[in-house]
Amino acid sequence: MEQRSVSAMKTYEFDMILKDISEPADEHADALFDAGCDDGTAASRDGVTWIHFDREASSLDDAIRQAIAQVRAAGLSVWRL
Repeated sequence: MEQRSVSAMKTYEFDMILKDISEPADEHADALFDAGCDDGTAASRDGVTWIHFDREASSLDDAIRQAIAQVRAAGLSVWRL
């Protein structure tokens, strides 16, 4: 019998601060959703905008890499995690 290695998916929570956006607009939310960030919630305070993710992935590294790629695909830049 062949055994397969299956990585258990877990939900990882993290915040991603966006560069050069002081407040999220509807077009940002639409672009993020279209890029696959339907598990993220954008928020802002004091001129800083971030996305809080509850991302299901096999590892935190995978979750972060996927989220960064999707944010960039939406035309936005990541400043820090």
